[in-house]
Amino acid sequence: ISAMHPLFCSIIVVLCAVSVHSLYFHIGETERKCFIEEIPDETMVTGNYKLQLFDPKSNGFMDSSPGLGMHVEVHDPDDKMVLSRMYSSEGRFTFTSHSPGEHVICLYSNSTKWFSGSQLRVHFDIQVGEHAIDYANVAQKEKLTELQLRVRQLLDQVEQITKEQNYQRFREERFRVTSESTNQRVLWWSIAQVVILCSMGFWQMRHLRSFFEAKKLV
Repeated sequence: ISAMHPLFCSIIVVLCAVSVHSLYFHIGETERKCFIEEIPDETMVTGNYKLQLFDPKSNGFMDSSPGLGMHVEVHDPDDKMVLSRMYSSEGRFTFTSHSPGEHVICLYSNSTKWFSGSQLRVHFDIQVGEHAIDYANVAQKEKLTELQLRVRQLLDQVEQITKEQNYQRFREERFRVTSESTNQRVLWWSIAQVVILCSMGFWQMRHLRSFFEAKKLV
């Protein structure tokens, strides 16, 4: 049992640090909201959202019109388009990352005519990794028993741990390269400053000596 402790500890860490964000925000006409999510490579991401339209009569938010939709755009760390699609007023989008790093997820309304200056409330949550998988649907499709499903979940969690560790190594390597590059630039800049100061001091000494010699003071 003691040999399994590191694995269980790693799973607990991932479960505690799982990337599941649930929130709501308000947007106006033509307003665009973007979120940055750090995602390992080859990781599935699922986003769920629901739009609500502000009702001045009740001074609250009600379910929006079916004609109102949400446009979703996702860019990878290289600023390449991963997803660009129009959805309805309530829906779900899914994409898989192909490169590790910061992915930008942007949401905005498809039209302004539907709410004519009113506010929209957007309920939004993001699920990353094995938490984006619908295991109930998987069990039904693949006809898995409860034990097989638990084993499948455990394997997916271990795979996600490996991806997270690889991503952390990637970030560490990238940070090290940036630090070494910065240190090298600072070193060369310091050397350049010393050379410039020495050159200026040498030039000033020669200039002063020439001045004194011209005045016959030396």
